[in-house]
Amino acid sequence: MKQTKFYFGADYYPEHWLEERWPMDAKMMAEAGFNVVRLAEFAWSKLEPEDGIYEFDWLDRAIECLVNRGIQVVLGTPTASAPPWLMVKQKELFLVDQNGARQTYGLRREYCPSNPLYHQYTNLIVTKMADHYQNNPAVIGWQIDNEFGDRCYCEICRGKFHDWLKNRYQTLENLNEKWGTIFWSHVYTDWSQIPVPLTTGRSPNPGLGLDYRRFMSDTYRDYQKLQIDIIRKFCPRHFITHNLMGFGYNQLDYYDNSADLDVVSWDNYMRMQWEMQAEVNPARAALSHDTMRGLKKQNFWVMEQQSGGGGWECVAVPPKPGELRLWTYQSIAHGADAIVYFRWRTCRTGTEQFWYGILDHHGIPGRRYTETAQVGMELQKIGEVIVGSQIRTSIAIMQSYDTRFAFQVQPNNPRFGYEKHIQDIYRGFYNHHIPVDVISEKDALTSYMVVVVPAMYILTKETTERLEKFAASGGIVVFTPRTGVKDESNTIVDLKLPGLVAKIAGVEVEECISMPPDMDGKVRFGLPNLEAEFPATVWADVLKPTTAKVVAWYATDYYTDQPAVTINPFQAGSVIYIGTMGDADFYDSITKWICDLAKIKPLLPCSSPGIEINERWQGDQRLLFILNHNKAPQKVPLDESFRDLLSGKIIKGHIEIDPLQVMILTDIKK
Repeated sequence: MKQTKFYFGADYYPEHWLEERWPMDAKMMAEAGFNVVRLAEFAWSKLEPEDGIYEFDWLDRAIECLVNRGIQVVLGTPTASAPPWLMVKQKELFLVDQNGARQTYGLRREYCPSNPLYHQYTNLIVTKMADHYQNNPAVIGWQIDNEFGDRCYCEICRGKFHDWLKNRYQTLENLNEKWGTIFWSHVYTDWSQIPVPLTTGRSPNPGLGLDYRRFMSDTYRDYQKLQIDIIRKFCPRHFITHNLMGFGYNQLDYYDNSADLDVVSWDNYMRMQWEMQAEVNPARAALSHDTMRGLKKQNFWVMEQQSGGGGWECVAVPPKPGELRLWTYQSIAHGADAIVYFRWRTCRTGTEQFWYGILDHHGIPGRRYTETAQVGMELQKIGEVIVGSQIRTSIAIMQSYDTRFAFQVQPNNPRFGYEKHIQDIYRGFYNHHIPVDVISEKDALTSYMVVVVPAMYILTKETTERLEKFAASGGIVVFTPRTGVKDESNTIVDLKLPGLVAKIAGVEVEECISMPPDMDGKVRFGLPNLEAEFPATVWADVLKPTTAKVVAWYATDYYTDQPAVTINPFQAGSVIYIGTMGDADFYDSITKWICDLAKIKPLLPCSSPGIEINERWQGDQRLLFILNHNKAPQKVPLDESFRDLLSGKIIKGHIEIDPLQVMILTDIKK
């Protein structure tokens, strides 16, 4: 998909409002600079009020109102929320949760993704929609369903799981060997004996637990592909996406599930009722943006950008003045080529009555409308400069959904979270204004200087060979605890850890120590530019160098003075092994050390907390984004003279940026 203009708009639900209101909504959207809306992803009962009775006239009229104001449309397939007349046909349409309880009607996405009848009705509604809108010039793209991901444990899924296992393992003998079912006398003699990993079964076989998660991820990909194939048949000129849920969502393999899409989109919520926090963590959103960009190595859409407090039963903290604009430009700074706010107007009925949009329930423009309209006017001015511009990085963080799934089965330590571990590492680079790609273990590494591999618990020979080749050619590889523990079947390797990468790391793990809070210790660095002591938390790998040099030692308990961090020269490159986990200062210091080794410099030499700096490149034109997440003004030094894209002013020396404000700078010579 080659995008020629920046898209800016909102998620709109005309079916929630009187038709007499639609022209006013379209007018107000156009006045705010909107040029796109998403429609119909929860409108199945309006599009098909009775079995086989399709009504598109109302949606045609809504689209006409929008296109008359120059606004184009992304249509959602409405399969995330089926009408009651369908769900009463059979109880098996409802998914069964991990506790073995079958869902009942009342929310959304409560369907079993394997159910043949649901597939049949999905095929019908998507075919009717695609056929009807294939030649409508206002429609530019499609969103498949909405926020895939709830796992089902019903008998239909169990049968499909058996088929999936047969395809993967071919024979029961092979499966029994890979899973090690001889333990506890669980050797299977017929495929039908294999259960699904319900929580009522307590701890499942690790191989079973991992494979079921893989299977469910593949199941959603297949269900998505069913819809994609229909739309591609009828609407080959339209792009296809699905709204993912950022880095934090860990129920699906997003690399696999985005492979069939034309463009990645995701839903960015900074503050919701379930956390009720006053302050937001901008690094968390930055990581999600970089992860979504990394799924297809291309720019992305934000299909739901928060515009009001997000709540269901409770009312969440609303965005403060300036935050909507700040969050929008943070999305753009990390590679968004479209911003679609959720939602246009806050609904007066239903579960999301307290999920506020741009307009309140009364529909009268207020502070949030004014702020989004300001962004709309700015993007009309600079959008063509931004759209399609690329982010360039020298550092990648490698994550693995197999490893995510395996840690869901066995967390290893109650305080350890794979996602949090990656967030801690990412935050070090974020704080130093060093852009990062978040990649999979299958991605090419040739464009990077540093690849950080946090806790690669499930480690394959293919990944090992790729990292070995990268280090041999001059790259820096960084490993952390729990690397190389398991093979693809979630079986522990019969090697000294870090398993397959022990050779390139030049180190062996002598002892693994899982630490409770009252056993946290210290780690002492002895590098020329890093002579300091930090907390050592959660985990400690006591290391034995084979060819590596020790650069840090433990400073507490019975393993005092034992190696904690090493660096190993490997042909033209280097391999670092960090044997423990730590606090923010620990990761900040590690980041600086790694970047000094690689001769990678920050985008700007700014040490002010709460300042975020990123850049995009339009050819050889540099676009420098500076965002102030603080409550006070901040000074930021500049390394050359720039022109402010928004004001046109020439700036040199330094800038002073107000609280919650944004500047977009470009080289004056361009």
